[in-house]
Amino acid sequence: MANPNMAPGAGPRRALQLEFPQSLAIYDSYQEAQRTVDFLSDQEFPVENCLIVGTDLKQLERITGRLTYGKVALGGLVSGLWLGLFVGLVLSMFSAEGSLFATIAATAAFGAAFGVIWAIAGYAATRGQRDFSSVSTVVATRYEVLVEHKHATRARELLAGLPGALPNPFA
Repeated sequence: MANPNMAPGAGPRRALQLEFPQSLAIYDSYQEAQRTVDFLSDQEFPVENCLIVGTDLKQLERITGRLTYGKVALGGLVSGLWLGLFVGLVLSMFSAEGSLFATIAATAAFGAAFGVIWAIAGYAATRGQRDFSSVSTVVATRYEVLVEHKHATRARELLAGLPGALPNPFA
């Protein structure tokens, strides 16, 4: 439901924008940018006029292992078994008391078999073009702290007092 007190066109995207932003500082890590905003907050600066922007995005992919039909089948077996157990527990809530174990065992076995078949079929469909497992993430290589133009001068003055701060390039 929309907030009746919110101006037209104001929404989640609007909350992530500044009207006339100016660069306050650029860092190599998010922790450094966060430290700057935290310092400004400690100095009672109106930090709601700040924005941390991650730029120069890159994707990192860490290879976690080699895939074989055995590993793929085992992964399918485990995930299918868990799904089957879950479905069995849900179905057992609506079945007669005597068939509780039979229902759970049957759905677990069916889930495990289905999981193995589905995983092997999916792996075979790749035809060896991706014989490894991995995890990936997108990270920024730089973090820029922006501040609303009407507060930029005060923010720069305060930032000069940050312990370990670099000389202000905007001064």
